[in-house]
Amino acid sequence: MKAWLTNLPRDKADIVLLLLAAAMVLAPHALHLPPWLSAAAAALLLWRAVITVRGRRQPQLTVLAPLALLGIAGVYASYGTVLGRDPGVAMLALLLALKSLEMHGRRDIFVFVFLSFFLLLANFFHAQGILSAAWMLATVIVLLAGLLSAQYGAVQPRLAQRLRLLGRMLALALPLSAVLFLAVPRIDGPLWGAAPEGAQARTGLSDSMQPGAIASLALSSEPVFTARFSTPLPPQDQLYWRGVVLGDFDGATWTRRGAGQRAPASDNRIDIALEGQPSQYEVTLQASGQRRIFALDVPRSIERLPGNPYVVSSALEVLTIQPITSTVRYRVSSLPRYRLQAGLSPAQQQPWLALPAGSNPRSVAWARALRGQGAQALAPADAIAAVLDHFRRAPFRYTLQPPLLGKHGVDDFLFGTRAGFCEHYAGSFVVLMRAMGIPARVVTGYQGGLRNGTDNSLNVRQSDAHAWSEVWLAGRGWVRVDPTGAVAPLRTERNLDAALPPAPSPLTAWRALAGLDGGAHGAVAAWRQQWQQAEHVWSRWVLDTTPQRQRAMLDGLKNVPAKKLALACAVLALLAAVAGALVWWRQARQGDPLDALYAQFCQQQARRGYSRAPHEGPHGYAARLAAGKATQEAHAAIAQFLAIYAAMKYGNANPDEQFRARRSLRRLLTQCR
Repeated sequence: MKAWLTNLPRDKADIVLLLLAAAMVLAPHALHLPPWLSAAAAALLLWRAVITVRGRRQPQLTVLAPLALLGIAGVYASYGTVLGRDPGVAMLALLLALKSLEMHGRRDIFVFVFLSFFLLLANFFHAQGILSAAWMLATVIVLLAGLLSAQYGAVQPRLAQRLRLLGRMLALALPLSAVLFLAVPRIDGPLWGAAPEGAQARTGLSDSMQPGAIASLALSSEPVFTARFSTPLPPQDQLYWRGVVLGDFDGATWTRRGAGQRAPASDNRIDIALEGQPSQYEVTLQASGQRRIFALDVPRSIERLPGNPYVVSSALEVLTIQPITSTVRYRVSSLPRYRLQAGLSPAQQQPWLALPAGSNPRSVAWARALRGQGAQALAPADAIAAVLDHFRRAPFRYTLQPPLLGKHGVDDFLFGTRAGFCEHYAGSFVVLMRAMGIPARVVTGYQGGLRNGTDNSLNVRQSDAHAWSEVWLAGRGWVRVDPTGAVAPLRTERNLDAALPPAPSPLTAWRALAGLDGGAHGAVAAWRQQWQQAEHVWSRWVLDTTPQRQRAMLDGLKNVPAKKLALACAVLALLAAVAGALVWWRQARQGDPLDALYAQFCQQQARRGYSRAPHEGPHGYAARLAAGKATQEAHAAIAQFLAIYAAMKYGNANPDEQFRARRSLRRLLTQCR
């Protein structure tokens, strides 16, 4: 690519370089723009490249105006408006592609480059990771190379020289950027305004559950959060990350109890007693567009989020006031043993016993018969054990691809298909419990996580999504019961892939290669862990520098003794002075590039026995060298070298002529040997 650009005429090479930069700017947006717009932008840039290379005329306004109107209509059809964040980015992408067909002079090039910079900045709407930052840095270098090329006249340095110059410019700008990053006051909330509507439509757990809802998440390796423990990691079968508590059932779908209604004040009291040694950890939660915060069962304390407080429901659901639209970090303390709401009154138990009338009659009748009535009725703990024993003995299967269920889904599952995922077992278990007169509810969240032994952390992904049950027992309160463990114990003891039956398929092979099954797959799994660690460090020290953390860092300077602070400033000033002196010394040593070439020429001739006398000028030196022994070609090169040097040294040449002369002198210096 570099050689091809070098062989093109200067003006054509500049345009092609700008088109390459525009393609790099638009490439990340292709993941978020409508497909037709990405294809149209690529076609317009390619059209301009063909026009440039072949020397064709650019299209007239009568052609560009209809294309612009058609593109605006397409944006309106795709988004329903041309205003707002996403439609605005789409309009900018369309404008950049059309502007490439209308570049005539230097002013148009400046507009094209500055528009590219603005559109490049819009990439931060969607991605702020290490790879995105590296790609954007490379794009900035190419854009600056195109902008620098427009500053030169008819003659300009080679592309490699321009890139080296830009590298030095960026290296000089980095220290100032670091100072501004730490010192410039930050603002709370996103820089570009509130999150767009529909941000809640991202992949993740929802406030409802129906058969197949969680199974669809099991195929996703999208990260949800990372938990870094300062205490020993709990056993795998205790890693239940609480999310949503579902209590209302309509026969097919579980939803949060009283969703959209205000719960009575008496139901919002949290009666809890905690026991045991706490687990201390820090959670880095990825943006989800939802209001849910995850913690191990059960949290004793959760650090408040700056600018986005949370509330805790009586079921220990932690919900923020505003949707989480950026990565957040909070510290948590959890205890594995607890007694939650052990003193519920009969009226408070009643909502957790409700079943829709006429729904799943066979399951309800079987549950009531299993528990019995009167004095012969099983105690609640024995009734729970009986149902779990039935799950173990009957031919139930744990699968990601369960058969479809009919109107009475629990009946079809318990007495028909007997194949399901965690939501099937948790939902049917709660139905059986309520039919027996035992208060019960469904809890969804995540179970387990991929352990990273290097930093005592867990990486939890969407594939760790899980559903379990809670039953209320007198004197003990809400107790976690995971019926999935009765059918597939490896799901809670190890991970999802260990619990699923082996099936040779491209999907399972890919998951094994990528290390998503938790096995030891050599370099790939190790590389994934190292990359996750790097992303965490990047997020912690770059992306998550909030106003509160910035103020804390600056406040920390107040505690530094004045003498140490003065000494640090003096050392920095000394280092800056030394760096400046080195740059000055290097420039002074190099001197005028023209004189440096002449000095090399004189040294070359001195080695041949023709040293220049101190009083000898270029013309006198040329006359004496012409009488020396050399080939005809060498004599011609020597004479031409000294003539060009004299003209540049004592003439009134402009920068372009001087640059062209230095290039010729380097070529002649080689021929003079």
